[in-house]
Amino acid sequence: MRRKTIKAQTCKQLLDTFYAQPRLTKVEKLTFSGVGNRDVYNITAPFQYDGEEVILGRVEERDSEFSQVFFFTCYNQVWSPRIHTHTYNLQDPCKTVIKGELIIGGVEVITAEDDPGKIVSWVTQFYRGFQIDSLCHFSSGPGTMKDIRLIELADGRIGIFTRPQGTRGGRGQIGFTIIDSLEELNEQTFLDAEMFQDQFVPEEWGGANEAHLLKNGHVGVLGHIACFDELGNKHYYSMVFSINPETCEKTPIKIIASRSDFPSGPGKRPELEDVIFSGGLIRSGNGRAVLSVGVSDAEAYQIEIPDPFMDYES
Repeated sequence: MRRKTIKAQTCKQLLDTFYAQPRLTKVEKLTFSGVGNRDVYNITAPFQYDGEEVILGRVEERDSEFSQVFFFTCYNQVWSPRIHTHTYNLQDPCKTVIKGELIIGGVEVITAEDDPGKIVSWVTQFYRGFQIDSLCHFSSGPGTMKDIRLIELADGRIGIFTRPQGTRGGRGQIGFTIIDSLEELNEQTFLDAEMFQDQFVPEEWGGANEAHLLKNGHVGVLGHIACFDELGNKHYYSMVFSINPETCEKTPIKIIASRSDFPSGPGKRPELEDVIFSGGLIRSGNGRAVLSVGVSDAEAYQIEIPDPFMDYES
C-alpha cells in the first residue's frame, strides 16, 4: 500500500493553527513534599495502583542534570514519595501496562570515566513487574536514544516508538515497529524501527511521550515538537498524531498545549523558559482530557483540554 505523503510543518506553522483555535482549559500546579529543595517535573499521568493514585516524577537540583525518578502518591492535594518504594537514577519517566504488567522506563545518563560530573551519553532503561515494589530491569535502548515508548496493540502485539538522532535521525525523528512479545525487545529492535521521514523539518525535532490505543485499533501518540530560535533558546510544545499500526499511515501533527497556557514561573535555565514536556494524558470520556506536563524544566502542571484523540476515532 502506498502511503499518503504528509508535508512536515514547522513549529511556527503549527502554532499559528493552534492559536487560531481557542479552547477552554483548566490549569493546576502540582505541589510536592518530601524531596527537600529539589524540583519535580516531567511527570507521568496519574495511574491507579493498590487503591491510590500514583505518578512518577523527575526529581533534581535546579543546577544539576543528575536526577532520580520517584513514585509519588497524593494526600490533601500534596504529592509525596510513596513510602518504602525504590527510586531510580533516571530522567524523564514513562509508564505503560502490557498484558497486565507494569512497564516503567527512564533515561540513564552516562558519565565520562575520568570526570563523573560530565555527561557523555544516555541510555533508556526499562523495568517490568506486576508490583511497584518488585520491578526488574529487562531491556536497554541504544546509546543516545531517548523517547522510546511501548504500547500493547489491539491484537496483543507490542508497538514500539523510537527516536533516532544523528546521521539517521538528525536532531530527532520518530520511528515505529511491532514485535510479538517483550522477550523480543533488544537494542537491535529499536535500531531497526522504520523512521518517519515527514514529521519534522530538518531544523526541528520531536519524539513520542505516551501512546494510547484508540477505539478503532489505531494508536494516538502524545509527544513533543521542538525548535531553537536565533538566540539558541529551546521551544517545546505538546503535540499529538495518530497512526494505523497495520499500514503505518499517520495523521499530521497538531499542537495541543504551549508554555503560554501556564502561569509564569521559575525555569532551570533561561534558554528553557519556553519548554513544556508532555508526560501523559488521561481521557475523561466526556470529550475532555487532562494533560500532565513538565514546565520550564522546573515545575509540574496538569491542564484540562479538549480530548485531542476524539477526532482520530471517528
